[in-house]
Amino acid sequence: MGHVIVVGAGQAGASCVARLRNGGFDGAVTLIGAEPVAPYQRPPLSKTYLMGDMTLERLFLRPESFYAENDITLRTDLRVEAIDPAARTITAAGETLRYSDLVLTTGSAPRRLPAAMGGDLKGVFLVRDLGDADAMAPLFRKGARVLVVGGGYIGLEAAAVAAKQGLRVTVVEMADRILQRVAAPQTSDYFRALHKAHGVDLREGVGLDHLVGEGMVTGAKLSDGSELDLDFVIVGVGIAPATGLAEAAGLVIDNGIATDAQGRTSDPHIWAAGDCASFPHQGARIRLESVPNAIDQAETVADNIMGAGQEYVAKPWFWSDQYDVKLQIAGLNTGYTRVVSRVGQGQTASFWYYREAELLAVDAMNDPRAYMVGKRLIEAGKTADPEIVADPEADLKPLLRS
Repeated sequence: MGHVIVVGAGQAGASCVARLRNGGFDGAVTLIGAEPVAPYQRPPLSKTYLMGDMTLERLFLRPESFYAENDITLRTDLRVEAIDPAARTITAAGETLRYSDLVLTTGSAPRRLPAAMGGDLKGVFLVRDLGDADAMAPLFRKGARVLVVGGGYIGLEAAAVAAKQGLRVTVVEMADRILQRVAAPQTSDYFRALHKAHGVDLREGVGLDHLVGEGMVTGAKLSDGSELDLDFVIVGVGIAPATGLAEAAGLVIDNGIATDAQGRTSDPHIWAAGDCASFPHQGARIRLESVPNAIDQAETVADNIMGAGQEYVAKPWFWSDQYDVKLQIAGLNTGYTRVVSRVGQGQTASFWYYREAELLAVDAMNDPRAYMVGKRLIEAGKTADPEIVADPEADLKPLLRS
């Protein structure tokens, strides 16, 4: 019957084991997580959970009883130390477990500030797991001074939560503009204006030189020579795929754990899914850091373990919540040559990315219709007339029939 072991109890791992059982797999299933809790949602950590608007119970992906009821062995607070592909075993806390198939859903790890910059001072936080959110939540009090290092989506979401709760927020972004790695200047402009309207001191082209403090952070010196007095710091300078375990086992690493189109790694009995995995997509190799990808890719892997032989077809989409703005992103904007702006009333706007005449992606702010139409067009391999897109009075739905 076999024994499938899934290492990494996040969104991808939980989705994989659920799919195995729902698909009729009758062998043993074990899900192993390094954290001391059952699998939970990560996106709310920097949003509703940090604000206190979501309880811990609602954060869990499924009730803990789900795993026992479906004959899934859930092992929490357990770190896998090694994989032996030849013997098809893993080692964890001195225990050796044998598998027929192994799935790595180890996710990603946040980049930390070096100790030489003060990264090991107390009061310096990441926003990656439940422990991080719980540790910093008591500091979110009106008037507290917080520095957010990094102007990507994680940093901006944390800044929005802090500003809404009355904290004095400074964001520093070393690049020329916020969101430079992931979005067009138009999207950066939109969110810059949004944060400044909420009182955030947003400094672009300015990096952190070092943090100040004896044991506890009390301030920061920035690359432009300015200094800040602080109560705490949030670091959001990106993440890296968690590939250490796979690399030590001799698996091929290429922008993450390299898999084929079905999710299989360079070892035929080891699979990977989620943030840690790279896969073929439209003639290239990509890695997607998103909840939808984690779910869909993990479910495809589960199906293929059961013999489906399916290729994973990614349908990239993402979201971010900041203040009362919901950003929805469809597609991948890599290689865009033109952006068409569609600006509506109030905070409604969308930015459409083209490579010549090809529609690649859409950033939609408080505009679910633009997002829906753009997503369906991209998935169907269709484009959209830029003149229609640019007219906020034009109905977008007929584009789906063209």
